[in-house]
Amino acid sequence: MTLWRPDPALIRRPAYLSLADQFARAIHDGRLANGERLPTHRALADELKLSVQTVSRAYEELIRRGLIAGEIGRGSFVQTQRREPDPPYLPERPGEVIDLSILKPVCEPMHLEKLKQALGWLAETLPASSALSFRPNMVFPRHRAVAAEWLKLCGLEASPQNITLTNGATAGMTVALMSVAPPGSTVVTEAIGHHTLVPLARYLGFHLEGLPIDDHGILPEALDQACQLADIRAVFVQPSVINPTATLMGGIRRSQIAEVARKHDIAIIENDVLGPLLEDRPPPVAYFAPERTLYVTSFSKITVPGLRIGYLAAPDRYVAAVANRHLVSNWMATPMVAEIASKWVADGTAMELVRWQRAAVRRRHDIAAETLAGVEFRAHNDGLHLWLPLPEDRAEEGFVAQARLQGVAIAPGASFRISEAPWHPAVRISIGSTTESELRTGLGVVTRLLLSDPEHLLLAI
Repeated sequence: MTLWRPDPALIRRPAYLSLADQFARAIHDGRLANGERLPTHRALADELKLSVQTVSRAYEELIRRGLIAGEIGRGSFVQTQRREPDPPYLPERPGEVIDLSILKPVCEPMHLEKLKQALGWLAETLPASSALSFRPNMVFPRHRAVAAEWLKLCGLEASPQNITLTNGATAGMTVALMSVAPPGSTVVTEAIGHHTLVPLARYLGFHLEGLPIDDHGILPEALDQACQLADIRAVFVQPSVINPTATLMGGIRRSQIAEVARKHDIAIIENDVLGPLLEDRPPPVAYFAPERTLYVTSFSKITVPGLRIGYLAAPDRYVAAVANRHLVSNWMATPMVAEIASKWVADGTAMELVRWQRAAVRRRHDIAAETLAGVEFRAHNDGLHLWLPLPEDRAEEGFVAQARLQGVAIAPGASFRISEAPWHPAVRISIGSTTESELRTGLGVVTRLLLSDPEHLLLAI
């Protein structure tokens, strides 16, 4: 039984959340070690003069945060070892919640109507090959040519023969990683990066290491040093605002990353799912190192979420590996979705939706700047989210829980943490996932939480 106990003098309302926060800090600070058994609900309730229900709710909150585990017949135990990570967003959207946790584009009835029209067109014009063929090379030659034209709008010249159609960016980045990083190898990425990389590394069997970043992205000298100290196979980068910290990597930094990768002969995987949504941006990293960059882009975050199709452009040295890995993991992209994407690219609908999205997102950023006045945050005018560092006196998990109690869901920054370096708590806030009115309300809740005294706020809940 552990010797550490919560301090009853520090418990504020709601008591269960305040109690859970004390446990969370003790676990984080090492005062409660992995595997330590916690007091029973009744014993702790008697000790702190709380109800058993309050202690039970505190333990349930700690289980939700992944900090303890309950075992029937044995009790509750600290659980600090890695487990299956929770997504940063709500898996389901319950009623009465303003969901700013999931990253998605602004959507209006117009988007659904366009997709319905496209499905009607598809019903009339569906090629036999898209409905009846099992062979990707029989289905996609025409689509690859269209993809090459879209990639030009992303700033990249690619041969159609080097482009693979995928079921979105997640499939594309998974195939890219499988193609360049065999089990047991090492991949490096930003210290605050893509939230699926940690579990994906475990599933695919490669080691993932987070490297230091600054206001321009991953540090070239850190990448160079990592390559000198270990056998690095690839660097995964998100240089164009889709990264959690909303950073736009400049052209000089992109060329420096390319040169370090070339010096050590490692692959680059570039996740650029926003593509042409960013109106003024440098060329892709793939432009500076086309011979070693696997470039991933898609449509679901810039047109319509249901258009789950993407492009993976690979240099000659990886084309065969990409084709093989894609076959065994996906076989091929969904042909009927590819038909709609190709039509929209060819007739200008895709770019029309991108321009509409850009204008809508910029209006959302104006709302954020107005509502969060006096609060420091990072954002890009064409991006889909904000990165908001928390004050030193705010625990990240507690802050997210407090916002949730007031009907607002936001993503904890730790969900994107790759490196074990010292961590500054933060949250990611999506600006496109709900209406402008709800966004204003949700950001107002966040602002009040940040600018109010923590104890005063807890007493008022």
